[in-house]
Amino acid sequence: MVPEINYWAVILATLSTMVVGSIWYTPKVFGNYWMRKAGVTPSGNSIDAVMPIIVTVLVSFVTAWVLAGAAYISWNFYGGSFFWNAVFTAAILWAGFTAARFVTHDAFDRRPSGLTILNISHELVTAVVMGVIIGVWPPAGVL
Repeated sequence: MVPEINYWAVILATLSTMVVGSIWYTPKVFGNYWMRKAGVTPSGNSIDAVMPIIVTVLVSFVTAWVLAGAAYISWNFYGGSFFWNAVFTAAILWAGFTAARFVTHDAFDRRPSGLTILNISHELVTAVVMGVIIGVWPPAGVL
């Protein structure tokens, strides 16, 4: 079975990661804490952010695409609401892959637990927002 995917929802979910990250890591929200705990010192040169932003967009597209496919498979298997399948799938994939991997790597890197909690919380919000967007705009024929 090849999952049906609404690529417009995938594109919007991809862009949503930029919005969530821009808010989450702004200095007035968690940005100053993140920089201090991660040992990041801004260079003051905006060109230094170009490559990380490009990488983020590409990785976010892959994440949204995989989530859309997994949500469709979940909906096809379990039935019910496509919206709730998408949101629940986002949360389960976050817990099983993203959060679990962050915790493991951060433990070995001896990163502060507060930084790990901050980053995995950001990833949860990002995944759930993606799930909401994908769930609101299911592929044609799902409803």
